[in-house]
Amino acid sequence: MSKLSQACQAAVLAAGILAMGAAGAQEATVNDPHLWLEEVEGAKALDWVRARNAEAEAELAATPEFRQLEADIRAILDSDAKIPGVQKIGQYYYNFWKDARHERGLWRRTTLEEYRKDAPAWETVLDLDALNAAEGENWVWHGANCLEPEYRRCLVALSRGGADADVTREFDLVDKDWVEGGFFREEAKGGMSWIDQDTVYVFTDFGDGSMTESGYPRVVRQLARGQAMDEAVTIYEGQADDMYISAYRDLTPGHVRDFVSRTLAFYNDELYLRQADGSLEKIDAPNSANKSGYREWLTLELREPYTAGGTTYPAGSLIATKFDEFMDGGRGFTVLFEPTERSSLAGYSWTRNHLVLNVLEDVKNVVTVLTPGEGEWASRPFGSTEGIGTIAVGAVDRDTSDAVWVTETGYLTPTTLSIADVSTDAPAQPLKSNPAFFDGSTHVVEQHFATSEDGTKVPYFLVRPQDMQADGSTPTLLYGYGGFEISLTPGYNAAAGKAWMEKGGAYAVANIRGGGEYGPRWHQAALKANRHKAYEDFAAVAKDLVATGVTVPEKLGIQGGSNGGLLMGNMLTQYPELFGAIVVQVPLLDMQRYHKLLAGASWMAEYGNPDKPEEWEFIRTFSPYHLYDPAKDYPPTLFTTSTRDDRVHPGHARKMMAAMLEGGEDVRYYENIEGGHGGAANNQQAAHMSALAYTFLWQQLND
Repeated sequence: MSKLSQACQAAVLAAGILAMGAAGAQEATVNDPHLWLEEVEGAKALDWVRARNAEAEAELAATPEFRQLEADIRAILDSDAKIPGVQKIGQYYYNFWKDARHERGLWRRTTLEEYRKDAPAWETVLDLDALNAAEGENWVWHGANCLEPEYRRCLVALSRGGADADVTREFDLVDKDWVEGGFFREEAKGGMSWIDQDTVYVFTDFGDGSMTESGYPRVVRQLARGQAMDEAVTIYEGQADDMYISAYRDLTPGHVRDFVSRTLAFYNDELYLRQADGSLEKIDAPNSANKSGYREWLTLELREPYTAGGTTYPAGSLIATKFDEFMDGGRGFTVLFEPTERSSLAGYSWTRNHLVLNVLEDVKNVVTVLTPGEGEWASRPFGSTEGIGTIAVGAVDRDTSDAVWVTETGYLTPTTLSIADVSTDAPAQPLKSNPAFFDGSTHVVEQHFATSEDGTKVPYFLVRPQDMQADGSTPTLLYGYGGFEISLTPGYNAAAGKAWMEKGGAYAVANIRGGGEYGPRWHQAALKANRHKAYEDFAAVAKDLVATGVTVPEKLGIQGGSNGGLLMGNMLTQYPELFGAIVVQVPLLDMQRYHKLLAGASWMAEYGNPDKPEEWEFIRTFSPYHLYDPAKDYPPTLFTTSTRDDRVHPGHARKMMAAMLEGGEDVRYYENIEGGHGGAANNQQAAHMSALAYTFLWQQLND
């Protein structure tokens, strides 16, 4: 069939789907010719995947240039010179490390004295590569939860191939071995947390009816050592349409409390205090607020206006009160932060005696140290972004000291790590710094603002060659996300530096609505029926890059993953004329069925419910799988995903690829058999997928 005939047929089908509206949603799903590609590990589907992979490899990975780039990125990922980030557990500082000799990684530890050295002496606690060899598995590290104050026993989470689903096993830090007959949780989405050495909370798949429609735990139980899982006592059971149920004990000395968390949707949760008799008392704060108890304090990070004690606190504020007083009915709060039109709360971190506040002002950090007191808390400056960069501050051990880790990074500035004591005015002590993995001396970093369709000013960062001529000749890569209140702040991207900037390309990052750069209002401005504003923002940035002479559409490539993959899908289908090449990574694309696939139901607060006729009316306007029209011209496109992604179903990318392939488009596809939602399970896979994306983009934008 010719492309023209296919286009006519598809146009008729598309018109029929639009005419049906939501009433015909189920029929349209039944008529989906690519539904078989949703069989994640079906033989036919995997044969199709392998054939597409082979085609992409043949086109992109067969040259010496590709192999050199892949090796360069792998060398960056494997480099022994990278900062080994550490977590204080008891008297030791623990790090999880991957390199060329340890593909799956080492869990290792050292002392602070050793860590200060250029070449610390590390003690291996757990070797995942050795464990995989011994057990014939492909475990990927998912972290450890160690029981204080002894810090001997840990609940270690391991994932097969990098999926969100994992197992929990009990580990002994003194013996450096698994505890025989210890706590164990079968593979599922969920977790386990300590109550005491012989008791844990478990939230996992207990069998039929125990998981939410989003595929996460609906039931939390209390399990004693030696008990079978079906003997565990149910603590709380949520509803099927909830998102996630969990429980944990805050073991802060002198302030031990048990909590049950009921997450209904993103930024919509209930938090309960569990009493000694097992009864639950709800913390009567807004569901939309981030509720956090530490020591004697309760903090609320507000996403909507909140009226308490006769005062209304605006959305985006951080307020605090005494925990016990609040539970007794008191509603007197101290305002710790209140947003402006240009500022938002980036985060905060408790130390033993202080709270460190991190604020974004036009996507630049300002850090302040607050000291609790009666009424207004004392405040003093701690640091701010020098030029364009990012500062992150986190407690070393909030229960015992006022020490904090200070991480600073930028697009051209290798990441540095320092340690500081926020109870003093002493300067931070530098500990580690990453090497320069690429030559950034040829580029400069700038911040610009584009004007979106409704007049909103949208910030974006541009990393460009110093000698760039404003004649549109620079190949430019634009990245975006725009969802779930996630902010994109400057960071050292060594792979992009080596693969893109060092070759003379420009790199841009768009801070579009849907993200958190200006707090909850920036996120909420692009929810559900307003989703189009995120896409209009990104298109405005693309147009600004052209209008200012940085590039031209033929030399402008874009890239994004997950929700950013949905963004890419909408750029592809709604604004194809703006771009010369598109990389769509682990994407959502079929928005008619997204809520029926894996964790999709948990995102309906962000996108809407396609089963509701009035919501499908607007959802279909940003469903790339349904917006695709073979009669239109589209830029060259690369789809990448992972078979083991159990968060965003690989069927999204598979089906879109199949549709566009049948439409005769210039598309290619690569699916990693492992990797989870991150796409890769080890450094080799990460380097390979990264090299595929950059090779494709560079080839297309430099023809």
